[in-house]
Amino acid sequence: MIGTFVNVGTILAGSLIGGLFRKAMNEKISEGLLSAMGLAAFGLGINAVVQNMPKSQYPVLFIVSLALGCVIGTLLQLDRRVGALTERRGGDGKLGQGIVTGCLIFCIGTLSILGPVQSALYGDHTYLFTNASLDFVTSMVLASAYGPGIALCAAVLFLWQGSIYLLTTLVGGFITDVMMTEISVVGGFLIAMSGLSIMKVKDFHTLNYLPALLVPVLWCLVMG
Repeated sequence: MIGTFVNVGTILAGSLIGGLFRKAMNEKISEGLLSAMGLAAFGLGINAVVQNMPKSQYPVLFIVSLALGCVIGTLLQLDRRVGALTERRGGDGKLGQGIVTGCLIFCIGTLSILGPVQSALYGDHTYLFTNASLDFVTSMVLASAYGPGIALCAAVLFLWQGSIYLLTTLVGGFITDVMMTEISVVGGFLIAMSGLSIMKVKDFHTLNYLPALLVPVLWCLVMG
């Protein structure tokens, strides 16, 4: 898991550097950065949907995933619980939104998902090292807008990539191209939703939709 440790380290470093820069910024610059991050997240999400939806073998699976994810997440009150947690830890009310956006950007992508698989099966860390360099820049920008609390995303990334690594070690290459496509479609919608929330177009409470990412995984495993 060398690649995952490097990836986690770059997010921690980027969050620290970005957090230090934030102290030197005025309110207008901070608001501008938030808008820029919202627009970037929306663009990344739409790009993921456009790229992967034509390859989907289950065209309505993303609708079912979002619906089930919303119901489960709302019942569990994920958005409210995480928001309250970040505020108790000194957040300004926006940190929770930044963490959600960061986790989605860091975790949902070809490099972050296939990287642990390549590492477990072949000892090849190329994908994860590449992902680490991208996440370093992204975490700096996020932390400059939301503060060093973005470093919490590193823990989520470790659990995410560590789980994939462990499952791959135990059961082999369980992540198929079909599963990757379906996860990417749902993840793309979630990233786009997060971007719209940041830009204050509409607050989707994206955290409540996170369980939607499990639906394509379970569906593809059941379908074999």
